Amino acid sequence: MGSDALAQVLRPLAERFPSASHPDVLVGLHGPDDAAVFRLSPEMAVVATTDFFPPVVDDPYAFGSIAAANAMSDVFAMGGDVLLALNLAVIPADFPPAVTAAIIAGGADKVSEAGGVLVGGHTVMGNEPMYGLAVVGRAHPERLLRKVGARPGDRLVLTKPLGSGLITTALKGGRADSAHVAAAMDVMAALNRSAGHGALAAGACSATDITGFGLIGHALEMADASGVCFVIDVAALPVLDGALSYARSGAAPGGTARNRAAAEGRVTGLAGLPPEWVDLVFDPQTSGGLLVALAPAAVGGYIRALEAAGALGVVIGRVETGGGIALLRSDGAARRSASAGAPA
Repeated sequence: MGSDALAQVLRPLAERFPSASHPDVLVGLHGPDDAAVFRLSPEMAVVATTDFFPPVVDDPYAFGSIAAANAMSDVFAMGGDVLLALNLAVIPADFPPAVTAAIIAGGADKVSEAGGVLVGGHTVMGNEPMYGLAVVGRAHPERLLRKVGARPGDRLVLTKPLGSGLITTALKGGRADSAHVAAAMDVMAALNRSAGHGALAAGACSATDITGFGLIGHALEMADASGVCFVIDVAALPVLDGALSYARSGAAPGGTARNRAAAEGRVTGLAGLPPEWVDLVFDPQTSGGLLVALAPAAVGGYIRALEAAGALGVVIGRVETGGGIALLRSDGAARRSASAGAPA
């Protein structure tokens, strides 16, 4: 579902549960943040989220790992820690039990890696397999990462390369190189834990994770919530190996066009980009990285902390007064490629 349609669906719910009647709901239906936050005490808040989707890769264990990392990413994007998770699965009646077991094992191992515990779940029968998690985390109610808060002068840091949607679409079409798929799987399965914790430690002003609405869609949510303009240097974007070549061959997923239709009226600079780069910035990501707004003095320390954790941190732009998204190309040719270096 596109962002505009989703907002229309949620608006009546927000009116039904007004903020004034629920003061301990710190983050809920009244904004575009990544997870719900409920204050339990002055020192403790619960962070809750859920996500599940059909397989994006052929390997069942890898699919489980990716789906779990994607679901938990919203907790890390809010500055929280994962406490526990519940499986959410749709399993066809003729699905081999060993395949289901591998999917769930991949998810369980990823939850353990995140420092949480898997405590149960729910499975239903359906025609298409799906898997994900309902996740409960914790955070300090006054130390949250939110989409609101980016300020003119801040720098924008991205913590994973882009292009997973292009590569997985090429995989479904039987034309993806195995090395490109393997690198994309590693990036998608990598946790955003160090990126979220490091952003908090660096005093981040604002953050979100890049998933189904693509880089532009989620950046626009941050910019709108903060009342600013995000200037993104396309030449600085980290890109998974192979992604642009698949875009040139027509491997853009269906979500790319929907993302563009929803956001392009708020974006300047698209006319100067080659078509494959336009596809990239609107490419729906699975378990993408964090986009973090930081004061310039904090950027170096944050990137060094990510690198020490075996993670990626790339400055891709800045925050200015105004609104929307402005794209530029600092060197006249996009150049950066990354097949690894995703957050741990």
